[in-house]
Amino acid sequence: MEYRKIFDTVPERFDKYRPRYSPELFADLIAYAGIGPDKKVLELGPGTGQATEPVLATGCDYNAIEIGENFFAKMNEKYGKYPNFHIVNDDFITHDFGEQKFDMIYSAATIQWIPERVAFSKTFELLKPGGVLAMMLTSADYKTPNEALYADIQKVYDALYRPEKLYKDMKEPFDYTHATDYGYVDFERREFYGTRVFNAEDYVQYCGTHSDHLAIPEPQRTKFFHALKETVLRYGDRIEFRDTYVLYLTKKPQA
Repeated sequence: MEYRKIFDTVPERFDKYRPRYSPELFADLIAYAGIGPDKKVLELGPGTGQATEPVLATGCDYNAIEIGENFFAKMNEKYGKYPNFHIVNDDFITHDFGEQKFDMIYSAATIQWIPERVAFSKTFELLKPGGVLAMMLTSADYKTPNEALYADIQKVYDALYRPEKLYKDMKEPFDYTHATDYGYVDFERREFYGTRVFNAEDYVQYCGTHSDHLAIPEPQRTKFFHALKETVLRYGDRIEFRDTYVLYLTKKPQA
């Protein structure tokens, strides 16, 4: 399977369990980029819309490109009624955007799946002078709330976590800070915070949306997920995540 499309095999689970980003992050991003009805925005690989609605709700000319057929269908199901919503089912790497130019291009844990040289050079070309490239991701900490649980979960990983090596080797290294090597300026990092709590079943369902976990072949995958569930059950059927939502911002220089 095309490694970037592995998430597309679990659209309903992905939609339910993948983390959303904080309202504070979106308020900050929208204010920083001046997004509103007069602005044209492109979201890279929106998945099932974890970072879509706050931007779409500004009334901007919202555009998205999504490689996954199932994700594309889910996005249309959720947002197709909005007159300012536009999405294409294609690969950003090869898609021809014609004469389109954007005021902001943004990615929620997606751009790192595109080779750096393409991601930064192509977004730079697609942005208007002064346009914003925004890249967000979630850093999840479940060690701090319960170190004993964390330690026992690591034992499960040590014993049973065996994703296919070929899949792990296919993703290229990606460094967000390299944006300035491609002409971007004013690079900065901002952080926002949130908390998620799962029971054992929901935790396993959430783990089943991770690309590397999906790449564990059966029957090993079932054994691995069962062991994770049993571990959380022993700790009161509760696991807490303290999330850091990282927002990287950078700009194309004014002409």
